[in-house]
Amino acid sequence: MPAISNLGALVGQGDSELRQRALAVAEAGLGACDAGRIAAETVELTGVGVAIGGEEIELNNRDRVVVVGAGKASLAIAAALERKLGDRIDGGLIAIRHDQVPLPLRLDVLAADHPLPSERSAEVAARLLELVEPLGEDDLVIACFTGGSSALASLPPPGVSLAQKRELHELLLSSGMPIKAINTVRKHVSLLKGGRLAAAAAPARIVNVTVSDVAGDALDMITDPTVPDTTSAADARAVLEAYDLWQRVPAPVRAHLLGGAAESPDLSEARISTELLVTGHSACEAMMLEAASRGDTAVRLSTSLEGEARELGRMLANLARTSAAEGAPFAPPVLLVGCGGESSVRLAEGAEFSAGGPNQDAALAAALELDGAPVAVVTIDTDGSDGGTAAAGAIADGRTVARSRELGLDLRHALLAHRSGEPLAALGDLVLTGPTGTNVNDLFVIAIGDERG
Repeated sequence: MPAISNLGALVGQGDSELRQRALAVAEAGLGACDAGRIAAETVELTGVGVAIGGEEIELNNRDRVVVVGAGKASLAIAAALERKLGDRIDGGLIAIRHDQVPLPLRLDVLAADHPLPSERSAEVAARLLELVEPLGEDDLVIACFTGGSSALASLPPPGVSLAQKRELHELLLSSGMPIKAINTVRKHVSLLKGGRLAAAAAPARIVNVTVSDVAGDALDMITDPTVPDTTSAADARAVLEAYDLWQRVPAPVRAHLLGGAAESPDLSEARISTELLVTGHSACEAMMLEAASRGDTAVRLSTSLEGEARELGRMLANLARTSAAEGAPFAPPVLLVGCGGESSVRLAEGAEFSAGGPNQDAALAAALELDGAPVAVVTIDTDGSDGGTAAAGAIADGRTVARSRELGLDLRHALLAHRSGEPLAALGDLVLTGPTGTNVNDLFVIAIGDERG
């Protein structure tokens, strides 16, 4: 079960009572995102085949079952599939992040790199294609692609080198654009994404077993190698133009996006279905229940929050501070809970990648707005790695600014430079979980006290 490993240290400083309330509820949300547990409850071996959710798929002894996937939650899902289906699985391949601990599976498990693709990522993608291409119409592909797969299984199209694709990914991730825009571009500069793996597997049946890490749960943003694409190469070009990146991406990428090969395949005849194990709604419901069990009043603020991380942090903090001081818009004491897609960060040219993360930026921005207020804010990435760092996110409260002054830390400079991880580490306010084996929406919890006495 995913958990916060440094919980004791986090509640032992700052506004301890508010921190404890916020962290307990955040941890409940994290636990509700346990993809492996829910997959084990969803998949069954039956007398005639395999049941996934409410659907039973008939298989005879000659029909093959292959499991493929890549992503932060894919290993946990694959392990549950293997436990439930056993030797009915004929083969498979799962790609995991390099810092994940591989489980002893009969399926092949390969480590690749995230958040930027590498040679290992290209090898994974090529092997996934090789695995599904021989399958026939009576065979079954169970696909468990989850958040992170865009880097872990990444194969550039002809004419674009891996180095150029990696450069594209870095430009996109540093641009401040929302994840849907990022994926719109990545899908059209790939041999795997945009439904291309599904096209390679045809005419085999495909069932996606996955979790949602995007607001709105759009399938072609969650498990896009194995579902129809809803975007076009023109959409990808428009994104790059809108963010002033068209002339900055490598010339071969521009040439590819202007050609017919950038268009995603037609999957109108493909047999594809999807079982979403966990969504942001699941996590929010668990947090609301945990708050109620502790006697706390809670308000579900959002399940689709997206935007630039600093601005989201400021906005949430201002809502909380006003509530603490004036009793509105939320009457304290109260907990605000919510989640959203991945918040974004815009790095200046030459800025260091992974010196912080969106959730850390949001927490630091909140801290600067909350100076002296009886409020604690927790913001975490459910995969356990915010912005590619070793921290899931961070906590801040109304005492964070005062504590930073005592240590001589310049929070504002760190936030503007997107080096939020450095002062948060010095304060001991990074939330640590390690790799969680899941990847749902980012979560936030805000505990608001009553400043009026």
